[in-house]
Amino acid sequence: PRFERSFFKKDSKEITGKKALRYKEVVKQGLCPECKGTRLNAKVLSCKIEGRNIADCCNMQIDDLLEFIRTLSNDSVKPLLDAIANNLSNILAIGLGYLTLSRDTSSLSGGESQRIKLVRHLGSSLTDLTYIFDEPSVGLHPHDVQRLNKLLIELRDKGNTVLIIEHDPDVIAIADHIVDMGVGAGKEGGNVIYQGNYEGLKTVHTPTGDYLNRKNELKGSYRGASGYLSIDNSSLHNLKDVSVHIPKEVLTVVTGVAGSGKSSLVKSFINQYKDIVVIDQSSLRGSKRSNIATYTGISDVVRKLFANQNGVKQSLFSNNSDGACPECRGLGYISTDLAFLDAVEIRCEHCNGTGFKPEVLKYKLKGKSITEIMAMTINEANTIFDEQEIVQPLNRLKEVGLGYLTLGQSLNTFSGGERQRLKLATELGKKGYIYVFDEPTTGLHGSDISKLIKLFDKLVDDKNTVIIIEHSMDIISQADWIVDMGLGAGKNGGSIVFEGFPKDIITDSVSLTGKHLKRYLE
Repeated sequence: PRFERSFFKKDSKEITGKKALRYKEVVKQGLCPECKGTRLNAKVLSCKIEGRNIADCCNMQIDDLLEFIRTLSNDSVKPLLDAIANNLSNILAIGLGYLTLSRDTSSLSGGESQRIKLVRHLGSSLTDLTYIFDEPSVGLHPHDVQRLNKLLIELRDKGNTVLIIEHDPDVIAIADHIVDMGVGAGKEGGNVIYQGNYEGLKTVHTPTGDYLNRKNELKGSYRGASGYLSIDNSSLHNLKDVSVHIPKEVLTVVTGVAGSGKSSLVKSFINQYKDIVVIDQSSLRGSKRSNIATYTGISDVVRKLFANQNGVKQSLFSNNSDGACPECRGLGYISTDLAFLDAVEIRCEHCNGTGFKPEVLKYKLKGKSITEIMAMTINEANTIFDEQEIVQPLNRLKEVGLGYLTLGQSLNTFSGGERQRLKLATELGKKGYIYVFDEPTTGLHGSDISKLIKLFDKLVDDKNTVIIIEHSMDIISQADWIVDMGLGAGKNGGSIVFEGFPKDIITDSVSLTGKHLKRYLE
């Protein structure tokens, strides 16, 4: 009973470390032999329409299921069939025809989840609602973005207000009214710098206006490969016996429409080459007490400087040790558990939200207390410190465009793009590695993407191999080598449509990426 309580009644994904090894020794996991993974009883599975039961229908790709539903005709359930066909058509229109209805929602990407939510509202007969979309183009190929735009316009035309937070020029172009925020990020932002239509935005000198007006060009020359990483006959997920060679020490972009098999192809490489470093948007290692200073190791140096300057022990300048506020235990807030409601967090009045004992604040370094230094942005801290152990990490954080964040900002408040760039900052300067980046432009403004490209070039010039899964034409145009997956998604994808230089994909008659890259350059 204890074993069952500890393991079976918990999701097995939570079992890690030494326990995971012991668990695998005594537990075998597999498909249920009775229902074959459908989770339905035999009586339900015996009910069939045209030779198919409900599990067969749920395991069909949505485009195939729609065809099947359209072959059925029965006047008594016609409204039901029409409603199903209408919902499936909406899912197909938004570019998710490659999914199955039985697909586990936890396995969907962020972009897929957002589009599924959008479909739910498309079928709604409600009007006069306000919809707010936070970067709906995330994870979408330009080909899919055009479909998304149609759906957003449909929502508006139904009589709704649609508000979109977005960086994609194709989505910005369909807006009736644009609000441009800036000028910079963090303390340098927070102002409305333009309001008006798309044509007006192109005439003003804001970062967005300048980005929309710039001339798009291909890279002038391409790096040569020092060797190749190869996989042969991979059939992972929807891949169709794919063999591919990715050049070493160059910048390779793997692209293709959503669901075409890009991630599956890269996963095949990760499975084969164990030394690949994956830099994605997943959570950073560390607890809720972790911040930029602790993640980069800057806090250790700052504590030592404080201790030497004031002749006291280092642990006083840690809110996890002797310097911690006794009321909130160094967290800066007091959490009240309200049982079945969400916990309520209130700023600690004893330390005023700093997490430090008030008496620690009398000790100064460069005229500032520990809390004043933790409240400084990376750009500000860079001007007052000259110690190499602090300056080097700060410079790397500035290079990846995170200069607006404060040293004490908690890691659990970072966006996906910020987490990815923080991981990138820790890798700069290393040599001879293979890096995989999963959509690094997510959440980035066009002016920030050019900074990112410089960093990728720097990594490659340091004899590293860089592989990027990406849809952004800004990145694709600056690649040394392109692997284009397709042609469609799901069962219609999983093949390599094009391998080669960006200048050659433009003339490829089959590639959708080539078609959109040509449009981007024009």
